Amino acid sequence: MNRYYKTVNINTALGRKSLGSVLVIYTGGTIGMDHDPSSGSLIPFDFERIIEQVPELKRFQFELTVLSFQELIDSSDVNLDHWLELSRIIDDFYDEYDGFVVLHGTDTMAYTASAISFMTKNLSKPIIFTGAQLPIGASRTDARDNLIAALEIASTQRDGKALIPEVCIYFDNLLLRGNRSKKAQNFNFTAFESANYQPLAVAGIHIDYNLSAVRKTNDKPFSTLTKLDPNVLILKIFPGISQSYVKHVLQTPDLRGIVLETYGSGNAPTDKWFLDLVSDAISRDIIIYNVSQCDGGSVTQGKYITSKYLGDTGVIGGSDITSEAAVTKLMVLLGNYSDLGKVKKLLAKSLCGEITL
Repeated sequence: MNRYYKTVNINTALGRKSLGSVLVIYTGGTIGMDHDPSSGSLIPFDFERIIEQVPELKRFQFELTVLSFQELIDSSDVNLDHWLELSRIIDDFYDEYDGFVVLHGTDTMAYTASAISFMTKNLSKPIIFTGAQLPIGASRTDARDNLIAALEIASTQRDGKALIPEVCIYFDNLLLRGNRSKKAQNFNFTAFESANYQPLAVAGIHIDYNLSAVRKTNDKPFSTLTKLDPNVLILKIFPGISQSYVKHVLQTPDLRGIVLETYGSGNAPTDKWFLDLVSDAISRDIIIYNVSQCDGGSVTQGKYITSKYLGDTGVIGGSDITSEAAVTKLMVLLGNYSDLGKVKKLLAKSLCGEITL
């Protein structure tokens, strides 16, 4: 293991044959916190005590390694460097483990899961993100159930191959495709939803897998994309949006891509000044990606005249992609491909199950 990271090795298969191996990557977040009895504050959990806190792990027969970021982060502080670090860890240890579980704060988990889905190519192993609304040491925590299920899913194989070779989010009994997910609420344990794609599994007495919804793998070698372009913004349309505001956003220095959050099926104002500003931005090689503000549904440019004008100016329709997936997809594509024509074509395609075609 890289000595840069703090690691803890746990063998839940002691005295038995190991049935697999999982690397747990702890980035920070509520799931890995515990109450300090002396101060009453939350402190990072000691993963050497994981069997003590989660004795249910003894029933599994796998080798478990917990690797922690050197500096744990609140998910509100996640940035592109953290995504690059996470992808490097996965790349470094990809051949050594059967699956990966990423412990992450909930606020930006959908962004990180989306980014990693686009940064990992030819993935044939599970990368399961999970977290918790309450710390692992709390009496009514959801952390234990989420962790146990994520580990089980990450280690499950059939005929020597991973059952779920995708980047996913597991939370409160649901396994969701990572780039189809968004955080929907913060007041109960059902924090995430996937409005436009069915769950890949539902956990009850057993974990019921929806294998027909799982992406197929190929035999190409695994690799990661190692560049991200930060010059991307989200512009949300709202009634009364001013010309000066839109102009200011579209003239941001070094801007390369915009996720345009529009109404309904991709509709936006038809004011001449608005369309002229959009057209001018596109003429300056700024890519504009049309995404619906609705949690469910899809952008269909041309269904209404208000969206047809956008298509005529060169705006790219994002189908039913989430804003989280759209902005990370733009960052990855603009960071790794210099040909804007290719970037535009890839935006309109489903690269890893993020849109329905």
